[in-house]
Amino acid sequence: MFINNPMPDQIDPALVDELRGVCVSTLGHLRDDGFAKGLVPNRRPVKFVGTAVTVRIPHLDSTAVHVAADLLRPGDVLVIDHSGDRERSSFGGLVSFTAKARGAVGAVIDGSINDHDETLAYDFPVFSRGFSPITTRILGLEGAINVPVSVCGVVVRPGDVVFADSDGVAFLQPHEAVGLGALLSSKEQAEAPARDAIAAGGSIAEFSGARAAFEAKLQR
Repeated sequence: MFINNPMPDQIDPALVDELRGVCVSTLGHLRDDGFAKGLVPNRRPVKFVGTAVTVRIPHLDSTAVHVAADLLRPGDVLVIDHSGDRERSSFGGLVSFTAKARGAVGAVIDGSINDHDETLAYDFPVFSRGFSPITTRILGLEGAINVPVSVCGVVVRPGDVVFADSDGVAFLQPHEAVGLGALLSSKEQAEAPARDAIAAGGSIAEFSGARAAFEAKLQR
């Protein structure tokens, strides 16, 4: 059985612009949830922000991945739930080429990928569990497009914000991303005076509050 739901609304371009200027790890100072823990990029440096187009496939059949790749629009991110299979690749060079040609800005796969060198040549960023020469097949068995999926234990909905850089990937609902870029930017800008102070002999522990916390619990 196959499911092919309508394509989601794309996220506000203003949110994309705001998040492009800040780091995923700055968000990691504020929350623990929503991160795709365990995925690594096919290259670094990497940075993209886009709209999640989700796909869920069974272990062996990547039919729905190929159908979804043709649907991608500029600014989309293909997000694949491979049903826990880390041994087979559902994403190789031709899918990468298609995604890039459609204007997608990246892909996030909870599973393996293949065609390492070819994907690099297309300059298309992909986060995955790693690489495998063992691939899926086009069997026409089942799959679902634009349904809620699970990536590293995180629920990802069609239309969610995919926020990725060299440190990793975070998924946000669009309303969660409103104002987030400004908040993260303010935190990053606050570190500039600290760097100047540290360069002049100052203390990182004083700036971060670590010294006060340490001394408050220090056994005398």
